[in-house]
Amino acid sequence: MAAETVAYPIKRRSIRYKIDVPLRVILHKTDKTVIREGRGKELSEHGVCVMVGVELVVGDEVEIEFTPPYSGEPIRVVSTVRNREGYCYGCEFLPEVQGNQHVNMRLLQALQGFAEGKSS
Repeated sequence: MAAETVAYPIKRRSIRYKIDVPLRVILHKTDKTVIREGRGKELSEHGVCVMVGVELVVGDEVEIEFTPPYSGEPIRVVSTVRNREGYCYGCEFLPEVQGNQHVNMRLLQALQGFAEGKSS
């Protein structure tokens, strides 16, 4: 008797929004700080997908800074690299890090702006 397989859609914790915004990835090493320009490709309330020309490994803690298109003030949030494909990194925001709670409201406002199409 053959087993029947059922396809289940991948469940995400939150909605992802396709974006295309410039951003900075800041990596603090023991002997220096590395800052690289990149692009944000997807954004959710829990993380962001970034494309940046720097070697990161899963588990690296980085700061990600971007300015939503409709706002003049940049958002900087501490994140950890959760996955990697080439130079495309999935980064999860770390809400428990000091200062990240302050930016959570701004992130939610940015997501609302993307949901309403303010990014165009």
